[in-house]
Amino acid sequence: MILIIGGVSGTGKSTIGQLLANRLNLPFYDADDFHPHANLLKMNKGIPLNDSDRQPWLETLSSQISVWAKDEGAVLACSALKQSYRQTLSSQCRQQINWVMLNGSKQLLMQRLKNRKGHFFKPALLTSQLDTLELPEYGLVMDIAQQPEVIINQIVDSLNEK
Repeated sequence: MILIIGGVSGTGKSTIGQLLANRLNLPFYDADDFHPHANLLKMNKGIPLNDSDRQPWLETLSSQISVWAKDEGAVLACSALKQSYRQTLSSQCRQQINWVMLNGSKQLLMQRLKNRKGHFFKPALLTSQLDTLELPEYGLVMDIAQQPEVIINQIVDSLNEK
């Protein structure tokens, strides 16, 4: 089973992804760990990534997803902001990917980002991510105003219905 937890920065992708992976007894991966150094430097300077910056990163993740799908599966926290990004991410995987997009108000997101310490993503970049975001018409879209445990329970319930 492959689950990708997407959304803009500050939605809680890593938190939800780790909790979900623990609940499902699957390994957890954070897509941020796969960014090339140049991307991290750009974001650390407050410069938004463009599609050219993201493409090699997405292709690396696509390859990894294919490997994880052949093994035990995985939960991946990855922004997956655009439909084209999600297509690249799923391009090498032969099994269905379960998509969960986390979404919330700009006010809540900005509050979370300002409270986060030691992360390379600068709060000023949030607007560029929100402008890029294309919520899918498939998978689940979850409101981040809910408690993490509520979100996890809803995701697990949805998986059990399949």
